[in-house]
Amino acid sequence: MLTEAGAPVDVTDVAVAALMHGITLCNGAELVPPQDGMAQWTVLGDPTDSALLAAAGKAGIDVRRLRRGFPRAAELPFDSDTKMMATCHAVAKAPRRVFIKGAPEAVLRLCVTDGEAALHAAREAAECMAGHALRVLAVATVADDQFDVAAGLDALAGRATLLGLVGQIDPPREEAKVAAAECRLAGIRPIMVTGDHRLTGLAIARELGIARDGDLAVDGAELERMNEAELLEGLDRIAVFARVHPAQKLRIVEALQSRGDVVAMTGDGVNDAPALARADVGVAMGISGTEVAKSAARIVSTDDNFATIVGAVEQGRVVYGNLKKVILYLFATSMAEVLVLLALVLGYRLPLAAVQILWINIVTEGTVTVNLVMDPPDGDEMKRTPVPRNDRLLSGEMLRRVALMTPMIALATFGWFVWRQAGDMPYEMVRTETFTVLAVCQWFNVLNCQSATRSALQFGIFRNRWLLAGLSLSMMLQATVLYWPPLNELFHTVPIPLADLLPIVAVASLVLWTEEARKLFASSRRVGPARNPAPPTA
Repeated sequence: MLTEAGAPVDVTDVAVAALMHGITLCNGAELVPPQDGMAQWTVLGDPTDSALLAAAGKAGIDVRRLRRGFPRAAELPFDSDTKMMATCHAVAKAPRRVFIKGAPEAVLRLCVTDGEAALHAAREAAECMAGHALRVLAVATVADDQFDVAAGLDALAGRATLLGLVGQIDPPREEAKVAAAECRLAGIRPIMVTGDHRLTGLAIARELGIARDGDLAVDGAELERMNEAELLEGLDRIAVFARVHPAQKLRIVEALQSRGDVVAMTGDGVNDAPALARADVGVAMGISGTEVAKSAARIVSTDDNFATIVGAVEQGRVVYGNLKKVILYLFATSMAEVLVLLALVLGYRLPLAAVQILWINIVTEGTVTVNLVMDPPDGDEMKRTPVPRNDRLLSGEMLRRVALMTPMIALATFGWFVWRQAGDMPYEMVRTETFTVLAVCQWFNVLNCQSATRSALQFGIFRNRWLLAGLSLSMMLQATVLYWPPLNELFHTVPIPLADLLPIVAVASLVLWTEEARKLFASSRRVGPARNPAPPTA
């Protein structure tokens, strides 16, 4: 007898009723009636058992009455090695009844009393149901008054009678399909490791886009027969690992890591703990996960949603990218300050007072660096290739940008100092203007650092309100240093005529225009002519 959990069934049929009794008694979930104004029944326990209990309840089974009539005398909890569980129940004026529930291939091995033809038909039915993405469970029973828990289920081999197959379907969330596609685009390859049947896992993986044409599904038995070389050779084509035990999950993780892959592992059960601990990033499910899994993992997902994990990857890339923006900004501006001070080597007077350099480092830079960390996503984070494990913060690309930014800041600042000093202007005014040129250069340079490829004019300053606020605060503080007499004396500045501010801004903006020219040149090289397009980014 075949049924799908949750589908209407006819419990007047003796065989169907027996199956409903089996999934009700061999079950660890609890059915809770409506209470405290609630209109619906609720179930407590494992999701699979809960679905089975709900199906029995919808079929008209009085769960509580049935359980009172057949009290549980013994239990063998589900075991990932046997892939079965069993419960023993007292029956009035009859031998005790044992109910077995688990993977069809495991349960059917115990059911020789049904005849080879019936068992063959059941196996074919289970394969067919699994091929339609159904999670299939077989339910059997044994009349055994001397059920020995210590002997395990092997003691029941050849004595069980098959009651039927139950198919459950857990439709993938729509956002999971989108998340799987985003993973592919981001250079992340999702692999399904499931306790379901191989065909069930493959059907779901194809629906999600995890498995593509030519990809394979391998079950635990096939994996056991593979040596390390065969596993490594097949990893690129295996999209689904099914019916694997804890040691095999650990083996899969280690095999991927041996190729240099960075592995993130998700799991919720006790059996997932070794693989979660061994993975580079172990992610435990916060709702359905066990405490053991949560303790072994580095991250706990609070909503058990794969799309949330993918979103976390995107945010991680945003944070890492913003960190590199800050490093680029600080490195380029600090090196420029050093170059400006080399004016002493050329025989010039000191272009900046020590307190002015301190102001630049603490106030001018401090008001924008933290705000740069708050930069919103560029929008293409999930189209970039993954960052290598050994990626350097000061990469070659960053050093090339520093090699352009630093001389331009130094040239604009030192050039202004030399030009204005040659005009017989008072030294205090020249130094104040040089101090202001350097500050304005840094304001323009923080806009340069927002993206390595996109124009600062395209991004717009308003995209990051925190940076806008920081720049505004920095400008106000700089104006205070220039035009408030008490600070003039402290920072060795004099008021700059307003008419001279526009040339200062124009000269300092050369830092921005130089970087814009570099971005335009790099973009033209990257795109290239239409007949020779650039390779895809993922």
